[in-house]
Amino acid sequence: MLLLILLLTTLSLAAYPAAADTVPNLPTGSWPLRPAPDVVRGFEPPASAWGAGHRGVDLLGHAGEPVRAGAAGTVVFAGSLAGRGVLTIDHDGTRTTYEPVSSAVDVGDHVRAGQVVGRLQLAMSHCFPRACLHWGLLSGERYLDPLLLVGQGPVRLLPLDGSRAGVGLLVGLAQAIGGDVGVDLGRRE
Repeated sequence: MLLLILLLTTLSLAAYPAAADTVPNLPTGSWPLRPAPDVVRGFEPPASAWGAGHRGVDLLGHAGEPVRAGAAGTVVFAGSLAGRGVLTIDHDGTRTTYEPVSSAVDVGDHVRAGQVVGRLQLAMSHCFPRACLHWGLLSGERYLDPLLLVGQGPVRLLPLDGSRAGVGLLVGLAQAIGGDVGVDLGRRE
């Protein structure tokens, strides 16, 4: 019975793809606040496009602290949205967002990973009365965990090439031991 439980646990973990599987070209990133800040609220992807969730992470900082580009790219937005300073940088297929910030760069500027791009604002902070940076990562219209950029994303248990090698053998073994086993190997959005 213990073998069956271990096998089913392994199968359930193998059936759920990590976010990095679906984004083949994530840039090499760096923390937007230094030293590496405390994450006061993690990434909570929404179940649907308009569903509840937390589409980024909140990083604890202090008002006026330099905000740095999480990866090299081109500034595509630097301005105010709903009274909050927002900055967006394109990284050839992915985009990072930073708020609330007062921008030190302009649309069209090319930035290096780690380059100061603005200053953290206290007003409109997700953590008010503390200051924190809301840092987001998008691929197309899909939100991803920005901690993937700094090697802090979700635990990955699949082979690095994203294959499902060996899963069929495990399903067959589980069926031989315990009967019917349903495994969904499809992508989850």
